[in-house]
Amino acid sequence: METAQQTAGFAHFLAQTDGVGKFLLVVLAAMSVLSWYLIVIKAFANWLERRRSNGLLELFWSSPSTSVVQRHLEDKRENGGPEDSFSRLASHAVSARSKGDGEFLIRAMRRVMDEETVRHESGLTALASIGATAPFVGLFGTVWGVYHALVAIGLSGQGTLDKVAGPVGEALIMTALGLAVAIPAVLAYNAFVRANRVVLARLDAFAHDLFAVLTTGSQVGEAPAGVMQLKPAVARS
Repeated sequence: METAQQTAGFAHFLAQTDGVGKFLLVVLAAMSVLSWYLIVIKAFANWLERRRSNGLLELFWSSPSTSVVQRHLEDKRENGGPEDSFSRLASHAVSARSKGDGEFLIRAMRRVMDEETVRHESGLTALASIGATAPFVGLFGTVWGVYHALVAIGLSGQGTLDKVAGPVGEALIMTALGLAVAIPAVLAYNAFVRANRVVLARLDAFAHDLFAVLTTGSQVGEAPAGVMQLKPAVARS
């Protein structure tokens, strides 16, 4: 019975609202679709990133030399295989080490780190914007609906509670819809920001280890003293 009343109330709200109200509903629907699209896409991308990076780290630290790692990365790139942040960093670093000195290597690795930071942060601005603006869009819809409801009641001359509560309650639907759109976007944004911080911290640690290995000329499987090998098991913790 309650569900039927809620459905009838929302249907009545849709039937009575004007062009502005319908436009705000379309805006909230578009925000919801975009936010859930970004949530699903980025969650899947982060899952793939963890799998591929763990595989690359395991391969890197178990390889006898950087040439073996380089051949593996070249073969994967030639075959059109997907690359993760760690693979791109290792590929550019090994290539830069063979073309220049330590300063050239540092610049190449820093450029890759900057590119990966931008890539991981893509879509977060949209999620943050949706989470920040959706409640206000819903609130504006509520204010607009209450205003028109009160004007209609005033013109009809029927100001009893039953005549006021229905239209005002229906107008509050817009606020609820705004919150329903904003809450998942805000939670997803916070989760992705933390995940990106963890990935970039791991990538930065791997960059230091990789630089030490490449500049000292030691075997990959036997890192030089003072280098902390970022094992896949540690990376998942």
